[in-house]
Amino acid sequence: MIQSISSSWLSEYSSAVAAGICAILVFFGWLCLHLNLIGPAFILLAIAYLVGGYESTQAGLTTLWEEKELDVDLLMIVAALGAAILGLWDSNYYLIIDGAVLILIFAISGALEQIAMAKTDRNIRSLMAMTPDTARLITGDREKEVPIKQLQIGDTVLVKPGELIPIDGLIMEGNSPINQAPITGESLPVDKTIGEEVFAGTLNGAGVLRLKVETPPESRLIERVIRLVEKAQNESPPSQQFIEGFERGYAKIIVILGLIFGILPPFFWGWTWETTIYRALIFLVVASPCALMASIMPALLSGIANGAKQGILFKNGARLEMIGRIRAIAFDKTGTLTLGKLQVVEIIPIHAVSENEVLAVAASLESCSEHPIGSAITATARERGINFFSANQVQAVSGRGITGKIADKSVSVGNFAYIRDHITDLDQNILAIRERLQKEGRTLVWVVQENQIIGAIAVADSLRESAVNLVKQLKKIGIEHIVLITGDNQQSADKVAEKLGIEEVYADLLPEDKLSVIQNLQEKYHTVAMVGDGINDAPALAMANVGIAMGKAGSDVALETADIILMSDNLAKIPSAINLGRRANRIVKQNITFALAFIGILLIANFAGDITLPLGVIGHEGSTVLVTLSGLRLFK
Repeated sequence: MIQSISSSWLSEYSSAVAAGICAILVFFGWLCLHLNLIGPAFILLAIAYLVGGYESTQAGLTTLWEEKELDVDLLMIVAALGAAILGLWDSNYYLIIDGAVLILIFAISGALEQIAMAKTDRNIRSLMAMTPDTARLITGDREKEVPIKQLQIGDTVLVKPGELIPIDGLIMEGNSPINQAPITGESLPVDKTIGEEVFAGTLNGAGVLRLKVETPPESRLIERVIRLVEKAQNESPPSQQFIEGFERGYAKIIVILGLIFGILPPFFWGWTWETTIYRALIFLVVASPCALMASIMPALLSGIANGAKQGILFKNGARLEMIGRIRAIAFDKTGTLTLGKLQVVEIIPIHAVSENEVLAVAASLESCSEHPIGSAITATARERGINFFSANQVQAVSGRGITGKIADKSVSVGNFAYIRDHITDLDQNILAIRERLQKEGRTLVWVVQENQIIGAIAVADSLRESAVNLVKQLKKIGIEHIVLITGDNQQSADKVAEKLGIEEVYADLLPEDKLSVIQNLQEKYHTVAMVGDGINDAPALAMANVGIAMGKAGSDVALETADIILMSDNLAKIPSAINLGRRANRIVKQNITFALAFIGILLIANFAGDITLPLGVIGHEGSTVLVTLSGLRLFK
């Protein structure tokens, strides 16, 4: 175990170890040279060159051999070896120290980059560590601890108080507050009870839970998070791809100019060959685009890690860049701005009956139905403690309603068209109720007993709590255009839009219609985001410049298609994601500007001033370290 930990630590911090050894060797090499111990100094400095320059030499030669390209690593090694050769040639042994310091500082820069990447890797490993390797499988009356990978869909798992939940599943028995912060970013525990979903890697509170396994272990939400974060680390955004392509062409130009500066000055300006070659070597160092290369990825990777802590999962750095540039955003309604779960919002008794009587008749019939409206009615009846009647001869008519008998009385519950088929004489009071509730965007079902309407029940989808201030926040941060697009009817869509302050609404849309709306928005505003949750949103999510899916409510297709996933379905995280993208873009621009300016200053200082190779190295590598640390600001 100790050997394994040691091996892991060495592999994770190999560059830092090499840089530390190189520093010790350079110091003692310099000391020996100062004491005129030339032989020991040469040996120590040669080892320093090997230890500190091994990784850069390997990387540079690999790029040269496999891709036929020059890179920064090879430029640094050439400059260091050039200094050493020049020192031996001119018996100026302190030039060998200059080359060794170049190797050392370049090694330190590589070590800092490795440490920064290791921080992100630790974030991923901490996600992996959040899930236990075993679970308590319940078979009959027996409890057995088994490896997670042996669990199958439908198995029952026991979770005790204070334990990490090992699987994604439904609560079959018990209730408990669950700390979901590692997965969704929610700051407070969420009370969960029978029938609700829990996720692997979340922390159980004080209750004992029996869970039914809903997904195979490899499909757990946390596994998907880990895979997506790993994928994001390995993908280069467009800006990084541009810089990498630029670096290769730039490196060739630097080598050619280095050769020119190493040959022409003695003929044109009367420089000595020692000065010329030394200045050419400094030119190779200070003109190398290390800081430019470090300007982008540390910022984007730290931004991705920051988002994951908040429950905002960016699939790659390009999406983090892009969301910071959006000018318009479109929202699906059902399941996105609303909970996608119908609730009874009003009961209107007619003909001297009470609300509870109307609800009891309707719920007795609807308890035999699986329709979402029926589920909302029966749930409300249970919440009120209403006892159901025994219903028989129950028959459902798809898309219209349900009928049956209660205590030998014929009863029907259905929409207006279904009721009108049975009752032709509708008084003005009933028509007025219908008109009022339709204007409010409610879905209305009528309850009929013995061919007489005894009441109406209005059901509606509830707005998400996080949607209420969403539009205000988006407008506050400067999003120019906010649109609601939905397959629902125009009246329901208008009502939701009115509550939220959304001015442009497109309703009664098929998936291809949503796609057209996104394309039209892109023509006007260029960079557009789409937020959705369902299969019918997938085409629009794919077409948008940034697709944002609801992590808990979203369908698998939507989650796969989207670029960003809100793990807690908290719409208030969208302004946070936009601000994070904007901060990342600002930091990247600042870093690139600083890197280019510093390269320019060092080049001028090299030819107009009198900087030494170590000073050039410190300036060059110092700027690289600064832009790397600047990028890591997004971790906070």
